[in-house]
Amino acid sequence: MPEYLPLDIPEHPRLAQNIVHFARALRRAGLPVGPGRVIDAVRAVEAAGFTDRMDFYWTLHACFVNRPEHRVVFAQVFRLYWRDPRFLEHMMSMMLPAIRGVQEEKIAQSAEKRAAQALLGDQMPDLPEASTPEDDEGARIEIDASFTMSAEEKLRSLDFEQMSTEEIAQARRMLARLTLPVKPILSRRRMAAARGARMDARKTLRQALRQGGEIQQIARARQRPRWPNLVVLCDISGSMSQYSRMVLHFLHAVANEKGQGWARVHAFTFGTRLTNITRHLATRDVDAALKSAGAEAQDWEGGTRIGQCLHAFNRDWSRRVMGQGAVVLLITDGLDRDDAGALEKEMERLHLSARHLIWLNPLLRWDGFAPKATGIRAMLPHVDSFRAGHSIATLEALAEAISRPEDAGEKARLMAQM
Repeated sequence: MPEYLPLDIPEHPRLAQNIVHFARALRRAGLPVGPGRVIDAVRAVEAAGFTDRMDFYWTLHACFVNRPEHRVVFAQVFRLYWRDPRFLEHMMSMMLPAIRGVQEEKIAQSAEKRAAQALLGDQMPDLPEASTPEDDEGARIEIDASFTMSAEEKLRSLDFEQMSTEEIAQARRMLARLTLPVKPILSRRRMAAARGARMDARKTLRQALRQGGEIQQIARARQRPRWPNLVVLCDISGSMSQYSRMVLHFLHAVANEKGQGWARVHAFTFGTRLTNITRHLATRDVDAALKSAGAEAQDWEGGTRIGQCLHAFNRDWSRRVMGQGAVVLLITDGLDRDDAGALEKEMERLHLSARHLIWLNPLLRWDGFAPKATGIRAMLPHVDSFRAGHSIATLEALAEAISRPEDAGEKARLMAQM
């Protein structure tokens, strides 16, 4: 903040400075906090007074929060910044996060992590006495937040859903550099070759007929290599929204990177309906590509009808994009409440049409994951490889899975639990 702004509260001369630093922490945590809001917050606190902690909380809340998803982040930053007595306990829980299966706890943990990163980036000044609770008197806690891993190495294994706004931006830059090379397929067509290849009897005899029946040279040929198509079916329902956004960033890099070997990259999104976004990903600018793809897919963050969407793909698109031995990536959590029998039938048809079917499921990030959901039990037997898809590292491992068709990932272990 500039020094000349008239930020001063006579009763607490250092409170305005603390509000400025608090606003910086909110901005680092992803909230859109500008200088105008900081001035409004200082003036609001001056008008409302600084006698009650709850009044102070809601005064700042009214100035800095204007979206529902920012409420949890604001609450975590406020608690950590304004001297929570359990500060150390909360910080240790963020340094060593425990994976829990309740969605509300996961959201709170993500917000708490963003708050911690925002605060650890700034050195907080001393706070006025009025902001310190009675049970918070004593020495100031110092925390060593140093890590042995590099930032990128840590980011590779971090769950997409637990990333802060800054981490998501950095992860997208890393995804833009990833490649997904594939080995060529040997087709039935043949091409001329040098010594060491098999003899081409038909060509040899044709050349001999031109020489009066005398074989002067043996022609040789080998199978002509060709590149397969990559077909991606990405779930964009509410439970998959954060993962699908990151996967589409990765897919855009694959579709626009030359020399990876794919003949064509076809992309489809599905939630309650199937949408072809192939032409949108052809746009070189990733932001423009995903914006147009999001406008095309009207069911973003909606419900899930996997069976119906797979039926639409098998009926309308399978012969067009999978006739040359395509590799299929299916990105979904498999949580579908429709008819399991119909879903299993469509998965079997998709599997028979694909050369290699790989299922990426972000639920595999949980250590205790088991195929208990009806949709997962119907889909799992009809895939070649079942793998996690919740981080940059899992997307990097795709290249190895595609180059080694025998790698089934977690399928065998989970099939044994069914």
